[in-house]
Parts: sequence; C-alpha cells; structure tokens
Amino acid sequence: MPISKLKKLLKARLEQAERVAIVGVGSELRADDIAGTLAVDHLGKLLRKKKTYCGFRLLQGCTAPENITGEIRKYNPTHLIMIDAADLEAKPGTISLIKPEELSGASFSTHMMPLEVMINYVLQSVKCEIIMIGIQPKVLEFGKKSSKEVQSASLQLAEDIAEILTARSAK
Repeated sequence: MPISKLKKLLKARLEQAERVAIVGVGSELRADDIAGTLAVDHLGKLLRKKKTYCGFRLLQGCTAPENITGEIRKYNPTHLIMIDAADLEAKPGTISLIKPEELSGASFSTHMMPLEVMINYVLQSVKCEIIMIGIQPKVLEFGKKSSKEVQSASLQLAEDIAEILTARSAK
C-alpha cells in the first residue's frame, strides 16, 4: 500500500480517537522481526521532540505482547494500534493495514501467543477499535541485523503516525 494512502486511512480511522494505545511487537534477535518495536521507538523519539504527550500511550510488547494486556486495559484506549512484522507476500518494507479478521491468515513473526488470541482477550474488557499494521520483513534469521528496507519503513510509519497524533493534539 502506498504510504500516502496508508496515512490517509490511518488519519480517517483515528479521527474520533480519544485515547490511542500503540503497541510495538517483535524481537531484535531475529533481524526484521524488530519492525514493530523499532517503529514505536522511533515514534517515541519523534513525539518527545514535538512535545506531544496527550491522548496516546506507547507500549512495547516485544515477543510477548500478552504481557501488557493489563496496561492496555488500565489505559482503556478508544483505539489500539499494533505494529508488527508480517508476511504480506510483498516487497520488503511494504507497510499495510491488516483487518483483525484477517489475522489468522497473515503470517506474523514469532510470539508466545498468537496476536489474534491476545486481541480477542483485550476486546473482552476494552471496547476499542483495533488497527493492525504489518511491515513486510526481508530477513528473519537469528542474530542478523534488520534490513535497510524495514528500518526505513519503520521510520516512515513512525513519522506518519507522529504527524497524525501531533495534528490531533493541536486541535
């Protein structure tokens, strides 16, 4: 999905958001599996520079995002964005929105619990809109560094989300 189209879709889906939880998922041990956590790290740095702090919470789920379900429930977001490496059968670094009902068909990176199960658990106690964002990995080998394509895509996604959140908090 072209980044400008993705940005427009994200902006539209976050239009009515009051509290946004953004979760990075992945492991630095398996190269591009770090995509989600890298994007959230970039996002945190960008938002600190812009001094934008209201209406969102950044969380690192790493390889066990189920461990932060308590924090998500406590924050009670209106919107939950989850970012992860996913086999989109696309060019490395491709970013795409994934519908929650498509989770069982998408091949996500290594997690202790499938994201579909974790999301269903969260939705039992928090009524929020789920926005899944997948980044196509290039390399998932243990001990390798993340690819330039995934690093670039993670930064671009963070910049787009920061722009959307900053515009929202300026209102």
